[in-house]
Amino acid sequence: MFLVRQSVMQDVGALAKLARTVYFINLPPNERLIAERIEQSLRSFRKLAKREHASGKRGKREPGEKAGEKAGEKASVGSEAGTPAQANAKSGSAYAGRGDSFMFSVLDLASEGAPSVVGTSQLMAHMGGLGDPNWGMRVREKKFYSKSLRFGTTHTVGQLEGDESGPTELGGIILDQGFRGHKLRPGRLISYVRFHLIGLYRDVFADRVLAELSGPVSSEGDNAFWDAFGRKFVPVKYGEADRFCQHNRDFIYDLLPKEEIYLTLMPMEVVNALGVVGPETRPAQRLLENLGFAYKGVVDPFDGGPHMEAVTSEIPLVKATRRAELGKALGLPKDKPHARAIVSTLNRDGELSAVECDAKLTADGLRVEPRAMEVLGVQVGSMVGVTPLPERKAQAAQATHGAGPLVKAKKAKKG
Repeated sequence: MFLVRQSVMQDVGALAKLARTVYFINLPPNERLIAERIEQSLRSFRKLAKREHASGKRGKREPGEKAGEKAGEKASVGSEAGTPAQANAKSGSAYAGRGDSFMFSVLDLASEGAPSVVGTSQLMAHMGGLGDPNWGMRVREKKFYSKSLRFGTTHTVGQLEGDESGPTELGGIILDQGFRGHKLRPGRLISYVRFHLIGLYRDVFADRVLAELSGPVSSEGDNAFWDAFGRKFVPVKYGEADRFCQHNRDFIYDLLPKEEIYLTLMPMEVVNALGVVGPETRPAQRLLENLGFAYKGVVDPFDGGPHMEAVTSEIPLVKATRRAELGKALGLPKDKPHARAIVSTLNRDGELSAVECDAKLTADGLRVEPRAMEVLGVQVGSMVGVTPLPERKAQAAQATHGAGPLVKAKKAKKG
């Protein structure tokens, strides 16, 4: 079993090692910068916990506390019923989440000795906003026609575009190469846990989710699109320009041209790579496409990688996420049918615990396998977050039909 928790300072060395295996702006191989991101993430998780426990919505109760009940108070009937969005609407809660970011680590609980960090992902509640645009390049075709010559041409043009709407952004995923293709799919868990968190705290996040996928970057940290375009205006290497963005993005507007750029003047191999991801990013792109994310003609102005986006409320995993009260543990295998789900808790100190496990929703509550209850430190009656996961054969249709049910419907008898 794998455990996802919030990244902590003890993870810095392991995360820096992971960062050296692949190039990601979201996780530079710099221990000081990683530590800064972890500290910001820890503040964000504590902020979530303070808000959740103040409102009575929680992932883990104090000993003896009833479902939906604050310590020292009696629970009102149905106080935890429905989705988080419905609960927030009832309470009238509002949350100013701009600047909040969440960093996750996935641990291999089967490793010898202490559990080891084998992967990470990130989530930004709002990327940019008014006066702090998130920059992209809008790519489109421009047609020309000559009546005298009776033929025309089509050119690809690009133009710098600033987005001040403050979308939620998915940070990059890094998984230890030794765990890629693992039968328990820790890469899927560290990716999906971000949508799980969005679903539990819907009002913290924007109405649109953005994923800025990396274009092809060489082992030396070079990028062909940057060399053909950006470096002409910001005379530094791609990696150095990316590092500038860690501190301030004003130079993008100050130095890059705002007019249309005829991209067809660039080498053909550069133009053909626009909106294309590097090989390390292809699995993440396929996963996002299965969740309904789409490329809509905007690329990164640095590396030419695609910006993919989805409406938050239409993402199947977000729609399927809810809170549930735990019933008794599953007694496998006799308790089949069951499905896979992400189940989580968030305690008063902002400590997240999430696992993927067998789960079954019954009249007595959510039942999960005993090992999951042990790892999460929960018991019968605890309130948890739950996201049902689609079966592999259903993933292609997931964007249309939503995540899979926790319990399969029984076939009707003939006659």
